[in-house]
Amino acid sequence: MSTTQSERLRGLVEPLAGTRGLDVEEIEVSRAGRRRMLRIVVDSDEGVELDACADLSREISAALDESDLMGEDEYVLEVSSPGADRPLTQHRHYVRATGRLVKFQLAEGGELVARILAADEDGLDVEVPGLKGRKPTSRRLPFAEVAKARVEIEFNRKDKKEEEA
Repeated sequence: MSTTQSERLRGLVEPLAGTRGLDVEEIEVSRAGRRRMLRIVVDSDEGVELDACADLSREISAALDESDLMGEDEYVLEVSSPGADRPLTQHRHYVRATGRLVKFQLAEGGELVARILAADEDGLDVEVPGLKGRKPTSRRLPFAEVAKARVEIEFNRKDKKEEEA
C-alpha cells in the first residue's frame, strides 16, 4: 500500500472512529486471492464491543463507497479490536493494560513477566509475581529498558467488573 493511500485511508477512518471514542491502531491493505483485504484495528480505554465494530464497519463501508480510495477492485473490509494478547507499542497501550499481566522482552536481554500497576510518561510500576510461595515484589521499569511487551492471556483473571461488584 502506498504511503499516500495509507494516509488517505487514515484521514477517512480516524474521524469516523473518533466520533465513537475509538482510536485507530492499525490500517492494513493486503491481497487475499483476487480480492484485497482492508483490515482496520480500533481500540479505546474501555475496550471495543462487537456491536461498535459492526456499526463502525458499516459507516466506513459507506464512506469508502462514496470515495475512490479503494479503486474499482473488490475488497473485503474487516474492522476489529486488537485482541487479548496484542503487543504494547504506545504509551496508551500500557495505560490500557494496567492490571494485566505482561511479558516484557528487555533491551539488555532476558525477559520479565509482571503485572502493570501504573504507567506514566517515563515508565511503569510493575508487580513481579512471587515464585514457589514467595511474595510478589514491586519494581520500577523505565520504558528505555523495554524492547517489546505483550499482554499475557490469563484464564482465571478477575474481570474489573467483578472486582467492582
